[in-house]
Amino acid sequence: MNTSVPLPAGARFAEAYAEQSVATVHEAASRTGALSHAVKPIAPGMKLSGAAFPLRLSPGDNLALHEAIYAAPAGSVLVIDAFDYLEAGPFGEIMAVAAQVRGIAGLVTSGSVRDRDAIAALGFAVFAKGLSVKGTVKEVPARLHRAVIIDGIEIHPGDWVLGDSDGVVVIAQQRAEAVLQHAIEREAKERQVIERIRAGERTLDIYDFGSTGDKP
Repeated sequence: MNTSVPLPAGARFAEAYAEQSVATVHEAASRTGALSHAVKPIAPGMKLSGAAFPLRLSPGDNLALHEAIYAAPAGSVLVIDAFDYLEAGPFGEIMAVAAQVRGIAGLVTSGSVRDRDAIAALGFAVFAKGLSVKGTVKEVPARLHRAVIIDGIEIHPGDWVLGDSDGVVVIAQQRAEAVLQHAIEREAKERQVIERIRAGERTLDIYDFGSTGDKP
């Protein structure tokens, strides 16, 4: 039985979100939605942007993840609440190939993965709290299409997930379009500020920080 669900309407701005940085989007979202610093890309240069497909993963078990790969729609990001269990790698090269074939955009987990070099060679984006060579059992079936909580951030199906070298930020689906627009505007203003700095202005003056220091 096909349990896939369609991507939300917000998928239409997937490419526009992918052009934004996590830091800019986090600021545009009033500094909300950032996962902890422990969630990092497993290799340099990894980026992801897509609608969240969340699931919980029992420690030391990865049956639910196998099932999620075939339930998640193309373009989505698997977001795994692994209960911060780091002593097993429930996702590795074989599953990365399977996810890539399915068109999944990437994976975010509060746990560990393994086969880092092989996954990096595939170009599949994975953000995790750890790496572990240890394997898993396949016993606990998935309970999909439910919200999860990672680092105090509640993540619902369809929320927007953006990841880059700085980390991961999650934007609630109902705010995603507005936050994107704010991020685009913020990025344009930051480009202007950089040009002013290169022209000789001080950040203290540009932002009116009220410094009493001598001006150049």
